[in-house]
Amino acid sequence: MTLKDTVEDPVTTLETQNVVASSGIGQEIDLESVAMDLTGADFDPGQFPGLIYRPADATATCLLFRSGKITCTGAGSIEEAHETVHVAVDALAELGIDVGTPEVTVQNIVSGADLGERLNLNAIAIGLGLESVEYEPEQFPGLVYRLDDPDVVALLFGSGKMVITGAKIHDNAEAALEEIIRRLNDLGLAG
Repeated sequence: MTLKDTVEDPVTTLETQNVVASSGIGQEIDLESVAMDLTGADFDPGQFPGLIYRPADATATCLLFRSGKITCTGAGSIEEAHETVHVAVDALAELGIDVGTPEVTVQNIVSGADLGERLNLNAIAIGLGLESVEYEPEQFPGLVYRLDDPDVVALLFGSGKMVITGAKIHDNAEAALEEIIRRLNDLGLAG
């Protein structure tokens, strides 16, 4: 039996959990002034150097920095990250700040999947090769597996749950999941 023979194909369980994207308006921002005028803004420089902006209709959050850099976190999709950054940029424009047309770049996609069965992480650590695996169960309950192609990091847990981080596009997460399934099946470590 292989992982893909389980009741549910693990690839179908792959879900984007968080998208982090960055942008910028190419000029400095007076965060104190923006915080006073922008609904949904939180600015406490003693706690965090950026302004935290939570648009009313978005689940994602934008972090605005004095340099004009913008980071969006908490988005459930690439599209949502883009939309949230544009909402933040539009809000700055409404305050009279020249924002131009900023480019949005995805920095990281965090995805989760369920392999559908329990995993023997000790055997997997040895099978995948200690050069690309970190597994210290006394420190962290998951196995950290660094893939080269695609260039992502996967966290595998004994429950069969998995987290993939470092992807820039959704296809990288899916390719990583398929590669891990293939490797586990080839090593006879599934089922």
